[in-house]
Formats: sequence, structure tokens, C-alpha cells
Amino acid sequence: MRNILTAIIIILPLSGLFGQKNKLNDNILNLINQETEKFMNLYMDLHKNPELSFMEYETSKKMANELKAIGFDVTTGFGGNGVVGVYKNGEGKVIMLRTDMDALPVKEKTGLPYSSSKIVKDLAGNDLPVMHACGHDLHMSVWLGTLRTLVTLKNEWKGTIVAIAQPAEEVSGGSSAMIRDGLFRKFPKPDLILSYHVSPELPAGTIGYFPGTIFAGVNTAEITVYGMGGHGAMPHTTIDPIVLSARIILDIQTIASREINPVKPAVITVGSIHGGTRPNVIPDEVKMLLTIRFFEDDVYKHIRESLVRISRGAAISSGLPENKMPLVQFEENLIPPVANEQNLVLQTVKYMKEIIGDENVIKVDPSTIAEDFGRYGRTEENIPIALFWLGGVNMDKYTEHVEKGTVLPSLHNSSFNPDFYPTFKCGVEAMTKSVIELFANKK
Repeated sequence: MRNILTAIIIILPLSGLFGQKNKLNDNILNLINQETEKFMNLYMDLHKNPELSFMEYETSKKMANELKAIGFDVTTGFGGNGVVGVYKNGEGKVIMLRTDMDALPVKEKTGLPYSSSKIVKDLAGNDLPVMHACGHDLHMSVWLGTLRTLVTLKNEWKGTIVAIAQPAEEVSGGSSAMIRDGLFRKFPKPDLILSYHVSPELPAGTIGYFPGTIFAGVNTAEITVYGMGGHGAMPHTTIDPIVLSARIILDIQTIASREINPVKPAVITVGSIHGGTRPNVIPDEVKMLLTIRFFEDDVYKHIRESLVRISRGAAISSGLPENKMPLVQFEENLIPPVANEQNLVLQTVKYMKEIIGDENVIKVDPSTIAEDFGRYGRTEENIPIALFWLGGVNMDKYTEHVEKGTVLPSLHNSSFNPDFYPTFKCGVEAMTKSVIELFANKK
């Protein structure tokens, strides 16, 4: 009898706990179902009215007005067109949620009734088509939906939410601008920072995670290869920078394949090469542009050193004098890897599974795309960050892709079109649940 009573005493608190969690899940789902159509209208408005990086003037106003309507204290014009909202709800952790706002110079070809037909002047005065081809309109909608749900359920948590709408992610300037303006000094310093990026490969209703570095770091290099030009009919009187460039390009391929540990990913792509003006003239110089992708700082350091060494070595072997050694220059605005904090990811995944199901939270491989969200985790404050893929592919299209091999539009594609309803609901459900549970978690 004593054992039976003990079992009952143990089971009752556990059943109460499960009941509370199920009630919270139900409350979240009910609220989202009530609000989804409102946010679809917002999403369509954002999609029809995209703005380029550093030009998110109207989008910024919309984000600020939405935050004020929810009840946040709002600061605008931060780090350019950035918006910061603070909502204090008693003593507890500080959790930051981030969205990006900018669109791309892409002419939309989705055929949607709310397609963008915008043509705008960029900062240089060029007329360009604009489209949300990277899902930032969806990011903003899910972000606001999550914030509204959290405020409605404020009796379920204690703490402070800092919500940031970041400009200029596509040109990787927005996060550094907000940090430079004092994001972590002028507002409550977060204990952790969370964000989504819509996935062009995962079905809507799912979330992808990786407990480590999920996106690569990236930088651009320019190599100017000098030579001694002359007549194309008399190459023996010249040192041809085009031939020299070809040799350098081939040798660059050995950096990743022969110099870097094979278990450490690295990508070095020569994406542009220009030299010469006439078929019968050997030019004096050639310019090459490269993109470099990496997941660890020491790999990037090795690539930098190797590019200088290989370029210089090829020039020396060709007989060029010291004053004609190749010039290797690196972009100062390096985008660091998005290094997810492992424990934060695994904690969050546990909570996400409780509301959307184990089968809908999928471990994925890291990607060599870049995202400036990683900078928030590399300041002296050493704040844990976690970015998750938010599946956005219509389920019918995803099934056809799996069964027939049809091609899905990628990010930055003119036909990119996330499936709003299941993507929005999944994103808000999972993030709302996770934030509430993370507030309650004392670790």
C-alpha cells in the first residue's frame, strides 16, 4: 500500500505539470489561429512594398508602429533605420528577438496577386526592381506575431523582451551598425538572442536546427595581377598577367583540397576575372574577385595567408620584379560565422518539439550561406545566440520535389515564395513556446 501511495504522490505532480504544458500549448495555438489572417494582411503589405538595404524607411515605421500597438517602448533610427522595442514584465531574464527588414534588387516573377512591382532608386541613383526574395517579409511577420502572442500571455512569464528590427542584413551592415550605436549598452543586455531564417528547402511546418556553427563566415578578396604587356603576336617579349592569373586560379584550388584539414569546410571561389581590351594586346594587369567561406577563424587566417603566398610565388616564378608583385586585398567588412551556442539550441529544440512535434524539428547540416546575425554573438558581452531555419516550402511542392526531382526556387531567386499560413503558424508557435520556457528556465 505504501508503494502505491508513493506512486500516486509522484504521478499527481507530473500529471499536473503535463496539464499545465498542454494548457499553455493550447493557449498559444488558439491565439495564433485568431491572429493569422491579420498577419497575412501585414505580410502581403510588406511583400508588395519592399525596400533596399539602408533604405527601409517605411518598413521601419511599420515595425515601430506595430511594436507600439503591442505595448513596447520603442526607439527608432537606431543603427540607421533600426528599431528597438523593450517590454518589461517583472524580474527575470532578458531575451532578445531579432528580425531583418531589407529586400533585394530582384525583379519578382512569382505571379502572386501581391507581387512587388516596385522600381526604386538605390543610394547611387540607379533605378532597380525590388523584391523580398530572401523572406525578410515573413521574418517580420513571424517576429511580430510572436511578440503579440507573448504579450497576450504575459501572465505565463516574467522578464524583459528586447525586440530588434535590423536594417541592411543583405549587405551585412545592419548588425554592426546597431552594435556600434550601443545596442548592448543603451538597452537591457540580453541573456540570449534568437532568430529565424526561412528555408527554401524544408517543408512549411518544420524547423531546422544545428547545435553549432550553422552559417559560414564570408569575406571578399580582390587580387590584382600585374604583368608586362605587349603585342599578342610577340608573347616572348612580355610577362602575360592573363596566363599568370590562370596559374594562380588553379593553384588556389589546392588551398581547400591540400592545405586545410579535410574535416574543416572551406570554399574559395573566383567569381570575376577581368583583363585586357583587344585580342592582340597582352595587358599590363588583371583583376580577380573572390568569395571566401569558412566556419572557423583559423581556417580563414590560413586562406588569407595562402592567397598572398600563392599569388606572390606565381609572380616570382614568372620573373616579375618586386615592384610588380600581385596586390591581394581583403574586404574590411568581414561577416563572421553564425556560431549557435550548443546548449541554447538544444534547450530551445526541446521546447519546440513539445508544441510542434518531434518529427517537425529536424537536425540539418551547416550551410555555406552567410548572415550577419553572427555578429551579435561576437561582442565583448559574449551573449549566446541561436538561429533556426524556418521551413517555408509548400508541402505539395516539397513532395513533388522529393518524388520527381523538381527544382525548388532558392533564396534570392525571383520565384521564391514561402507558403505563408503553415510557415507563420509554425514559426510563432515554436518561438512563443520556447521564449516562455526559456524565461522559466533558471540556467
